[in-house]
Parts: sequence; C-alpha cells; structure tokens
Amino acid sequence: MLSTEIDHEQGTQKWIQEGKRIASDRQRRIDRTKNWRFDTIATHGLYDLQQALNLNNGSIMEPIYMSPAQAFHNFDEMEVALAYQMPSWTYSRIANPSTFFLEETVALLESYGSGHKASCVACGSGMAAIRTAIEPFLVKDDSLPQPNFVSTSRVYGGTFQQFSIRQMEDKGIEVRWITDNMDLDEWAKNINNETRFLYGEMPSNPAVALFDIEKISELAHSFGIPLIVDATCASPALLRPLEFGADVVVQSASKVMAANGWAIVGTMTAKMDLPSIVGPEEMKADFGTWVKLLPYRDNGPALSPFNAILTLNDMRSLRSRVAQMSRSAQNIAEFLETHPKVTSINYPGLKSHTQSEIANKYLTLVDSENDTGQAENLFGYMMTFEIEEKDPFTPVNTRQFYDKLNLIWRATDLGRVKTVATIPAISTHQQQGETGRKLAAIQPNYVRLSIGIEHVDDIISDINQALDSI
Repeated sequence: MLSTEIDHEQGTQKWIQEGKRIASDRQRRIDRTKNWRFDTIATHGLYDLQQALNLNNGSIMEPIYMSPAQAFHNFDEMEVALAYQMPSWTYSRIANPSTFFLEETVALLESYGSGHKASCVACGSGMAAIRTAIEPFLVKDDSLPQPNFVSTSRVYGGTFQQFSIRQMEDKGIEVRWITDNMDLDEWAKNINNETRFLYGEMPSNPAVALFDIEKISELAHSFGIPLIVDATCASPALLRPLEFGADVVVQSASKVMAANGWAIVGTMTAKMDLPSIVGPEEMKADFGTWVKLLPYRDNGPALSPFNAILTLNDMRSLRSRVAQMSRSAQNIAEFLETHPKVTSINYPGLKSHTQSEIANKYLTLVDSENDTGQAENLFGYMMTFEIEEKDPFTPVNTRQFYDKLNLIWRATDLGRVKTVATIPAISTHQQQGETGRKLAAIQPNYVRLSIGIEHVDDIISDINQALDSI
C-alpha cells in the first residue's frame, strides 16, 4: 500500500472516530434532557454549556448559522462527512446547526412521556412537512399494486389539495376519504393490500373534528402500515400522537409553535422502528434521519436557519401560551353557544360537542398534573361557528359580521398571539370547490376563530359588537 493510501486510511479513521465522539456527546445531552419536564426541554433543548463554550464562544442562546455551507479541515473529513460516516451539516439544503437545535427540541417534545425515541426534520412549511412525510410511503414498488392511502376528509384545505390534486390527479395515487372520523368500520373497509398509510388531522382545521388515535393506529399496524397525524391545532402542549400509537406527526409550526407570526415552518417527527410495506430497513428504523439524508436532500424543502431560531425561541413559552389561549377559547365558545345569532358552534370543550368524550381522552395540557395535582383538559385555541342566515348558502349576515370585526384580524392565519378570524369557504378551503367543501362539511356561513393572548373580555366584546351589527 502506498504511503498516500496509508495516510488517507488513517485520516478517514480519525474523522470516523471524531464522528463517534460527536454522536456520544449528543447521546450524553439526550440522556440528561429526557428526564426534564416539558417546559425545561422547550427552553433548553439539547443546547448546553459545554456546547456553547466549545463551539459558540459561550453564547447562552442558540446561534443563527446563516452560512449555506460548512468548511472542512481536509479531504479526509469531507469524504467521511459526505459519506454520512460522521455527523456534519455540510450544506443547508441537507442540514444546518440552527435547524438541528429546532429539530432536536421538537423530537423531544413530540415524544415526551411516550417512552419512544424519535427524530425530526424541519421543513420550509407545513405543506412541505406533509409531503416529506407521505411520499416515501408512495414510491413505486413493482412487487406491490398501485398504492392508495386513507385520510380523514376534514383536513386543512391545502392538505386536501395536496392529496386530491398533487397525488390523485397528477400521479394517479388514490386517496380514500373518511367522512365519519369516529367510524372504525369505515376506516377498515377502505384499507386493502394497496394501502400504504393512514392519515388524520386532529383537531381538524376548521371543523375541529377528532378521531380515536389509539384505535386507528392499531388498525394501521394490523395491516403493517403507519399512521400519520397532523396535530397542528393542538401542538405537543396538548397532544402528542406518538404517545397514543401514531408513527409520524406533522406540524405546521408556523402556527402556535411559532406564534409571533414571523416564520413559515413545518416539522415532521417520526418514532423509530415504524411499520411500512415499502422502503428499506434503514428507513423503517429511523424514518426522520433517513428522510433527511436522502429524499429531503434531493427534493430540497429545507428551512431557513433564521426561521428555525425564531421558531425555537417562540417554543420556549409554548405550554403557558397554549394554556392561556385554550382557556380563553373555552370562555368564548361558551359565550357563542348561547348567543341568539349563532346557530351552531364546534369546540371540543363544550359539553354539547358530539366528540367531547374523545376530546377528554386526548386533549390534556402537558404536565398539568404537576401544577395542580390533576390533569387539566384543555381544548385548543381554534373553533368554528355558524352565523344565523335566512339562507345559509347566501351568507349575508356572516359577511356583515366579519366586516364589522375591529380588534380581531381578518386573515387566513391561526395559532397567533393575536386573534384572527376567517371564513373557510372563501379562504382556506375555497380551492377545493363545492364538492370538496361538502365532503369536509364546510358551510358558507362558517366562521373560524383562532384565539390569541389578548384579554378574553376584549375578544368577546369585539365579537359581540360585530354580532350586534347584524
């Protein structure tokens, strides 16, 4: 063997060993962090004093790494890093230290209390996170029939479009819609040997519909396939689907996780060793990491490092913020329930809600039992209600109410520190058409409210004066 070959072999072994040291240090930080409470994890993540002193000039807050690329010491380190034989970030389309800080924290929050190990991929939007989650299960496999997947029909309008247009119309991959989320038989009869995964949104946007995650995950696993859950409208502060059997959870972290409204962000978190009838064993063993190193790298849905740090900073107060927003939402829902100009309201915290039992099973403020001695059911910041109309398909009163709002913002946003109202039929669900809206039970006189952190009396006062204008 030539001396240059010997030198190269020694050089690569040096960097492989350095990679093992980096991985060991990360495991040290995981072992320390996993015993903390939710708020402490959200505040610190895996970033600690040793990391700050060794890498970041002692900065107590996670730095923003705006550079798109990582420099290497030499040929050997670059070769080892790009062969994925040592941890690195290499290029921000693949990874970045700032996105690592966010991903590590989200993975710990999503798996909190579950006993599962999980990995997270941060994406440029919630829609990118959904695509990143589903497409590896929809790959062409000549040993299997043409794929389909089963989903609740009460999903966000963008999700409906991605499934019905981008997957079904563009690619011929059938989506089978569930119209009654709670009907286990409807789920079961739509699954066959062509089904690659089950998908549900909980609570759904905007109908606040629920489903029994435990039962649906058991059904998915009986067919050897995963359950994917979009838990955006709960966040890990109220619901962690991995704890109840789900395999992958997606968040539009642009919402309550990044509540100040400065960033568009999505996250996809997967537990280890998930079931799938397609894909290599490495994919099933650690879906999040496999996705990041391969399809994510190739498709390029990367998150801006700046947006990663903005989101991470907002997440430090996630639990207390969600608690305040949810308590306000409960008061507002009770006000609307008795108002003569409101014909119906969807909010899981109301005793009249048809799915209140399942809401009590799943929607609980994390660690609340440590605050008061018993778990506190809270039901999120979002609700929909219908304005009284002579003809519900000609929403004259709904439009007048909406235009009279003063404090509350007229926009399509939700999960913000500021209260926002929208009319889904003409905004978030407009593109899916009348047939699609009927499938998702979206009425023209629906108003969706996302409650912020203003004083609840001021929010109710603004709603009341707008209703009085009708």
